[in-house]
Amino acid sequence: MDSKIIIGCMSWGVWGKQFSTKEQIDMIRFCTENGNTIFDHADIYGNYTTEAGFGKAFIDSGINREDIQLISKCGIQLINERRGSRIKHYKYAKEYIISSAEASLKNLKTDYLDTFLLHRPSPLMQPDEISEAITILQDSGKIINFGLSNFTPSQVDLIANSVPVTANQIEFSLTKNDAMFNGTLDKMLQEGIQTMSWSPLGAVFKDETAQTKRIKAVLKKLTKKYEISEDVILLAFILRHPAKVAPVVGTTNKERILNANSALNIHLELQDWFEMLAASQGYEVA
Repeated sequence: MDSKIIIGCMSWGVWGKQFSTKEQIDMIRFCTENGNTIFDHADIYGNYTTEAGFGKAFIDSGINREDIQLISKCGIQLINERRGSRIKHYKYAKEYIISSAEASLKNLKTDYLDTFLLHRPSPLMQPDEISEAITILQDSGKIINFGLSNFTPSQVDLIANSVPVTANQIEFSLTKNDAMFNGTLDKMLQEGIQTMSWSPLGAVFKDETAQTKRIKAVLKKLTKKYEISEDVILLAFILRHPAKVAPVVGTTNKERILNANSALNIHLELQDWFEMLAASQGYEVA
């Protein structure tokens, strides 16, 4: 996977828009028609309900499975009496990883996942056990690629020493950019691991802070220069990184999805990129 705009589906269900099947069909068709063929899921979305809603819509959409790519994740255990979870925790037992992947396949109405991620690192995860589970899933054709989510460089190494890792989905944006300085993106670039970025617009439109005020002042200037909107500039910032980050956009607004796609064609000038970084950090580079 190169730098592409991934459609995050977390808010499609009860955690957000509560789309009907008809509305989901419309969104799936709209996305695929505009080149957004990668859909990002996790078992926990919608308190374990969103995947099934998408799966029904996908089957009814008439779109060929080969024309889209599906990502899902496992491991986070939400408090859920039906599932026997009394406290939020992580679970990466071999049998559980396999059963979770199989549940996602059933819910998404598909025979395979293009990419399957461990949602968050657990202090108790055992690499050999994870490797055994992933090997079984890959050998049976139930998953194609295996990756991680929110893993640090050392945690990536821990797992990659036992089973090949092809992706790491992390929080990365102009306002949350420590991945550029703590070795995370260096690691992904060095190992050829695909980086995906969740919350790629960061806190710019969510919080009113000294940081976001500085950023908005720079954005006001750059939107005029490049003749594009602020959200496109913010995506262009992370797309400029050599790690070829693939943003996961959670919007369900069609116009914003099209805006996000346009960011793929924007190449920020070097000094503009560093001006944005300085605005975020509150100081120029040394």
